[in-house]
Amino acid sequence: MIKEFELTDYDFYSNRRDMEIISNIVEALNKIIEEDKKEEQPLFLKISDTLIMDIARKVVQDKKKTFLIGITGESASGKTVFVDNTIKACIKDKKEGIYTVIRCDDYYKDTSKELQEAGSYEELFKTGFSFDTPEAIDLKLMRSHLVALKEGMTIKSPKYNFITCESNPDGDEKKPAKVILTEGLYVLNEGVRDIMDVKVYVFTPLEVIKDRWYKRAKERGKEGAAADMQFADVNKTAQQYIRPTYQISDAIINGMVSQEYIQDITDRIFKALKDIEY
Repeated sequence: MIKEFELTDYDFYSNRRDMEIISNIVEALNKIIEEDKKEEQPLFLKISDTLIMDIARKVVQDKKKTFLIGITGESASGKTVFVDNTIKACIKDKKEGIYTVIRCDDYYKDTSKELQEAGSYEELFKTGFSFDTPEAIDLKLMRSHLVALKEGMTIKSPKYNFITCESNPDGDEKKPAKVILTEGLYVLNEGVRDIMDVKVYVFTPLEVIKDRWYKRAKERGKEGAAADMQFADVNKTAQQYIRPTYQISDAIINGMVSQEYIQDITDRIFKALKDIEY
């Protein structure tokens, strides 16, 4: 009887301590969110009612588990910029095993043969081929890699060449980490989103997306009619496959904020978590 009482007593104080820490984390994160709202271009446009509490509980109660964050948005909305600048804040900690990044773009299926047979991007698009549907990406392989990383295994992601459309299976080695960031057009689509701990949508006005997209298309060897044809397809498929995920996201991020501000607010979030005594 004494042993049972002591265990219950320990659990009571342990749970009470956890709740105090969770409360402190929620307070610190909410303060950052409130300060962000005052900015002319805030980073957070919308956050679900339970997100902050869910994050705090996972940080405190699931210390050894991986935190998988899925970040989506339309083509050229700013997903990669957001992830890359979040990483810069992580790097300042100088500890291994903090983060790993899986990019949906690396999982495009090899279509180099189709491009060679068509002779050009313009002729390829005339056949009805689209780079902007979930079928163009090996989401099944990407999901299996994300699950493996969450289970503590090392994987090797493929590497895709946007000019030649070749996919190299012998890409980069990715190791398991506390935080896994995965970004891309379809990371929140059905068949993938169920494994995410946090779902993030990057919102950017269409006119800004269009300007960014054409600049990037030129770098990838697409200009003139070929670029026009693909952008029309990008806009159409976004309405069908990407924009609906806005509704099921835990957080809506502003794709118009500066890289410096992304680093600054991410820094503040990490610092707030580190400063709280666990």
